Amino acid sequence: MSVNATEPSSDSILPPTNMNGDHLDADQSESFLDISPYVKEYIENPVATPNPPSETGFFSDSKMQISDTLPNPDVAVNGANPLINQRRVELNNAKLDIKVEFVSSESGQNLMPTEDGICLSPQDEMLMNPNVGAEFLLKAEDENLSGLEEDVFNSLSKTSKQQCEEPSKVSTPLSLGQEETATQMFYQRKLEVNFQNLDESQKQEPFQIFKGESSLIHSGSTEINAQSHLKDELKTETCVHMPNVHLLPSENLWTTKRNGSVKLRITKSGPGSEAPMTIHQCFLDSVERYKEMPALAYKKDGKWEMINYSNYYEECRKAAKSFLRIGLERFHGVGILGFNSPEWFISDIAAIFAGGFAVGIYTTNSPEACHYVAHNCEANILMVENHKQLTKILQVQDQLPHLKAIVQWGEEVKEKRPNLYSWKEFMDLGKEVPDAQLDEVLNLQKANQCCTLIYTSGTTGNPKGVMLSHDNLTWIANTAGLEVGLKAGCGDCLISYLPLSHVAAQVNDLWIAMRFGGTTYFADPDALKGSLINTMRDVRPTAFLGVPRVWEKMQEKMKSVGSKSSLLKRMVADWAKQIGLQASYNSMNGNAAVPWGYMLANSLVFKKVREALGLDRCTRCFTGAAPITKDTLEYFMSLNISLLELYGMSESTGPHTISTAEAFRIMSCGKEILGCQTKLDKPDAEGNGEVCFWGRHVFMGYLHSEEKTKEAIDSEGWLHSGDLGRHDEDGFLYITGRIKELLITAGGENIPPVPIEDSVKEEIPIISNAMLIGDKRKFLSMLLTLKCNVNDSGEPLDELTHEVKEFCRLLGCNAHRVSDIAGQDNHPVYKAIQEGIDRVNAKATSNAQKIQKWLLLERDFSVPGGELGPTMKLKRPVVQKMYKEKIDEFYTD
Repeated sequence: MSVNATEPSSDSILPPTNMNGDHLDADQSESFLDISPYVKEYIENPVATPNPPSETGFFSDSKMQISDTLPNPDVAVNGANPLINQRRVELNNAKLDIKVEFVSSESGQNLMPTEDGICLSPQDEMLMNPNVGAEFLLKAEDENLSGLEEDVFNSLSKTSKQQCEEPSKVSTPLSLGQEETATQMFYQRKLEVNFQNLDESQKQEPFQIFKGESSLIHSGSTEINAQSHLKDELKTETCVHMPNVHLLPSENLWTTKRNGSVKLRITKSGPGSEAPMTIHQCFLDSVERYKEMPALAYKKDGKWEMINYSNYYEECRKAAKSFLRIGLERFHGVGILGFNSPEWFISDIAAIFAGGFAVGIYTTNSPEACHYVAHNCEANILMVENHKQLTKILQVQDQLPHLKAIVQWGEEVKEKRPNLYSWKEFMDLGKEVPDAQLDEVLNLQKANQCCTLIYTSGTTGNPKGVMLSHDNLTWIANTAGLEVGLKAGCGDCLISYLPLSHVAAQVNDLWIAMRFGGTTYFADPDALKGSLINTMRDVRPTAFLGVPRVWEKMQEKMKSVGSKSSLLKRMVADWAKQIGLQASYNSMNGNAAVPWGYMLANSLVFKKVREALGLDRCTRCFTGAAPITKDTLEYFMSLNISLLELYGMSESTGPHTISTAEAFRIMSCGKEILGCQTKLDKPDAEGNGEVCFWGRHVFMGYLHSEEKTKEAIDSEGWLHSGDLGRHDEDGFLYITGRIKELLITAGGENIPPVPIEDSVKEEIPIISNAMLIGDKRKFLSMLLTLKCNVNDSGEPLDELTHEVKEFCRLLGCNAHRVSDIAGQDNHPVYKAIQEGIDRVNAKATSNAQKIQKWLLLERDFSVPGGELGPTMKLKRPVVQKMYKEKIDEFYTD
C-alpha cells in the first residue's frame, strides 16, 4: 500500500509552539487538540482527574499513530469539501486492526475495545460528548467521510455510537484565573492503527495528522501540546450534527460585545442546515475552485486590468500581515473611506483576516460623522482614498485614541506625516511578518464571531453599528446566489458603483461574487454623476443592481432622448412598449403566450434599448434599498426589462426576500429566501403587520447598544424590521409602509405615507420628490420638488430636466428653470399639479387620506443637501426640521 503525504497549506495549521510559546521546527512539531472540556473537568475536580501524560513514545515499526481530531473543521462545507477530499489518504486495500485508547480517563484506566464495542465507565461518559473532543464517534455517521477516516471509523462498533447519543454536557464557565491555570496543561489521547500491508520503508517513519489538516505529514514527535492556544480552545464547541464545524459556545442569539459570539440559527436539515464557514474558509474555497479566473477588474490608462482569484487572495494576505505589523488589535476596526476599488475590497477582507472588523465609512460623511464611526468601532487603522478624505480624518485624528495609522491609496500622499502610509508603503510593511503569524490568527476565528460592522445611515440620531458574523456573510452569499440561479464558476459579470458602506452593495459586489466566481468591475468614481452608462456599455454586465433613483434617472434620460425622435420613431416605440408591457405581465402571471408582433418589437426596439443601456447580456436586473414607483417598474416592463425587487436591511445582512424572473409580482418584493422565515406581527384587518425575520442572516446585535438590540430582536429571537407588510395568496410580500413613518392624524387615523407619495409621482411625472406631512395634524399636506439637473457633486441645479421642459411646452409655457415656476401660484404648472393631486384624492379611501395643501419647493432633495441618504432614501426628520416654518404655515388658521 502507498500512503500519499501532501504538505499542509500554511493557512490551515496552527503554528506549533512549545510550552514556552516558542515556534518549533518541522521535526519538532506537535499537534493541537481540542481539550477544553477535559480541562474544565480537571479544574472542577482536580483530585479525581489524573494528570495528563507529558510524553509518549513511538509505536513499533508495524504501527502508525495519528491524532483523533479528524478533518479540518475550518474548511468543511456541507459535510464535504474539495479542499478536504483532495487531501484524503488512500489506504487502498490495507487491512486495519483498530485499537482506540484514551491514555487518561477519570478512572485512570484505558478504554479498550471489546467484541461488543468500546467499554465506558459512567465517569468516562463525559468524554464521549462531541463537545469534549471525542468527535470521531459521531463523525463515523458522516456519509461524506472518505479515505483513512472512513475506514477507521467504520470499524467502531454501534455500541460506542449509542453511548454518545445523549452525552452529558460540561457547561460550567471558567473564570479568567481558571483559564490561566488551564493554559499550563495539555492532554493527549491516541488512536492506534495497525497496518498489515505497509512496506518496510513506510513502517520506519511515523506519520501524524495535525488538527486543521487532513493530509499526512512527517512528524518527529508524538507529544501533543495545546498550551499556546488553549484559551481559545477552551471556548470552542462543536456543532452536534456538524462534527467538523467548531464555533464559540453561546446560548444567546444576540450580543453587543465586540468579542462576543452568538448561537447560530442552524436548521437540522434543508436550507439553513449548511455548515458554517469563516470568511477565510469561504475565500480559500473560491481560490481552489476558480484560481486563474478573473475576480476584480479596474481601469488603468483606459484599459481594463484583471486580478485573478489566486492573486486576489495573496494580496489580501499581504495586506493582513501589514495590518498585523501596524498593530491591529483583535476586534478593533479598520475604517475604509473611499470609492469602490480593488483596494477597498482588499482592505475589507484583510481586516477580517487579521482579526479586526471591516468598517465602511460613507464618502459623503462629514468629519464629525467619520469620527463617530471610527471612535465607536475603536478603529486602529483608517484607509482613505484621497487627500479630500484624508483631510476629514486629520481634523478629528486627535480625538481617536485607538488610531495607530492612516493609509491613503488613490493618489500620492501630498505631505509626509508620522504613521501616514501610501498604499505601496503599507503593503511593504507586512513582508517581514511570517505567514505562520497570520495563520494563527486565521485559525482562531470562528464563524459565529463578528467580522464586519455596517453602520446605519442614521436618519434619526447617531448611526448604529450592525454586527455581522462570518456566518451571516458567508451563508447569505451562498444562499442568495443560489436563489437567483447562480452556479459556481458561472462567470457572472457585475459593476460595483453603489456605496460599499451599504450592505446591499457589499453583499452583492464582494461576497456573492466571490462565492460563485464572478468578476466585479469597478466603475469610475463619478458613476452616479453620469459616467455609469459608459461603464455599463463597456462591461455589459450579466447582473445589475440599482437603487430606485438610478432606474428613475435612466427612465428620465430615455424619455428625454425619445422626445427628440421623429414622429414615426415615437409611434413605433409607443407601439412596441404596449406589446412589451403586455408580454411582461403575461410572463409575471405565468402565461407563456407571446403577444402578436412581439418578435418585431423586440428587433426594432427592445434589443436596441438593451444594447444602448449595456444590458444586452443582463439576465437579472435588481432594484432595492428604497421603494420604487409603479410607473418606473411598468416603464421598464414595457421595454421587456423586468426589475426584480429585493427587500431586506443591514440587520438581515442584506436580502430577506428576492424576486426572480420565474416568480415576481409588480410592487412586491418577492418571497423569502430559502431557509428564512417571515412573521407579520400584530396584523390588522387587511393583513398588514410588522415584518419580522428569522434565519441565519439575522445580525448579531448593535455594537455597544444593548437597549437598541433588545428593541430590534424580541425575546423569541425574531428581528423586527419596523416595516409594515402583507402577503398575497401566493406568498409574495408587499411592503406597505414603515411604523416610524406612519402618520397618525389628530383624528387618530393611521396613514402610511409612501403609497400616497408614489401615487402623486405617478400622476404628476415632473415631480421628483414628494413628502407627506400630517402626523398629529388635522389634515394631510405635502412638500413637492421638480425634476432638475444636478452638478458633478450631485447637488441640484436650477435648470429643469428636458422632460419637465417638454411638459411645460405642452402646457403652453416656456420654463427652463425651477425658479421660473416655484412661488408663482398662477403658473400653468401649478394648475397641472393641483389636477394631479385631485386625481390622487379621488382614489383615497377616506377624507383623512386626502391631501389638503401642498407646497412646491425651490430646490430638489439631494444627498449633499442632507435630505436623502446614501441610497437616496428620504430622511423625513431632516426635511421636517429644514422646512418647519413652511410646514407650520399649512396649519395656521
